[in-house]
Amino acid sequence: MSSRPAPLLALVVPCYNEEETLPRTLNALAELLERCKAGGLIRPESYALYVDDGSRDRTWQVLEERHRHDPFCRGISFAANAGHQNAVWAGMDTARQWGADCIISLDADLQDDIGVIPEMLARYAEGCDIVYGVRKDRSSDTSFKRGTAHFFYRFMNWLNVRLIPDHADYRLVARPVLEVLPSYGEQTLFLRGLFPGLGFKSGKVYYARLSRQAGESKYPLLKMLSFAWKGITSCSAAPLRLAGLMSLLCMLAALAYSLVSLFQYMEGAVIPGWTSLIIVVLLLGSVQLFCLSVMGEYIAKIFTEVRRRPRYIVEKTL
Repeated sequence: MSSRPAPLLALVVPCYNEEETLPRTLNALAELLERCKAGGLIRPESYALYVDDGSRDRTWQVLEERHRHDPFCRGISFAANAGHQNAVWAGMDTARQWGADCIISLDADLQDDIGVIPEMLARYAEGCDIVYGVRKDRSSDTSFKRGTAHFFYRFMNWLNVRLIPDHADYRLVARPVLEVLPSYGEQTLFLRGLFPGLGFKSGKVYYARLSRQAGESKYPLLKMLSFAWKGITSCSAAPLRLAGLMSLLCMLAALAYSLVSLFQYMEGAVIPGWTSLIIVVLLLGSVQLFCLSVMGEYIAKIFTEVRRRPRYIVEKTL
């Protein structure tokens, strides 16, 4: 027996230049909402909330046209591009203010199978406050992307950062969690690392990731690497400690090399000067520059935090 009544559900869909794929997405999510309402899984006033992340194409115009004859298509539009994580956050916070009992965040390309949403709602009814959508496998990825993803999860685990492997931002979040989120005021968001550490009762549903039907990926390789680095530095101070460890190891290596050189000098051995000197200089210089760059990344985050600028500015609302 369900422990919770049917919720007021908001589907949170961040959009950035999704003009090509939106018509299909609008129809698919509208049909999904109707089926869930007819089955008594959600309340009749449940809706889809689209977050236009400063798109440069007709994404917002498509949403406006749909809203004219579909009141369950709602939206907010940023004044400028603020990033995917901020768009998801804005959707969650807006849904909370509009009284949603739970939200489900998913990307506009619908590569995350919406067919498991009823299963997510079943987990919610059983008492889970967070339900993660987890990929069954990564067979649809290239070997390079699959390998780098597995390395990233292992590395984050080594840093003691709690992540759900093969989970992106496809998740159900219940109102008790939504009420807590405003107290998290950091400017640099990494939601995949935030939710597992909250401590609320959680569950998982597994699905096969689908191929993209229209448009292009918003996460090319360089952007994915940047996102991974932001995730590491947002969730852990370990890179700073790693920089210190590297400096210590280089200092010990330099000390050992100095002792060996002194011993050879006392034995009368001829030591080639330039080669050994340039190796030491390059080694120590590269380590120092690496340590400075890591510290600079954290100082930049401190600078961003102390300015306390808004994460995003909502310009329009449907």
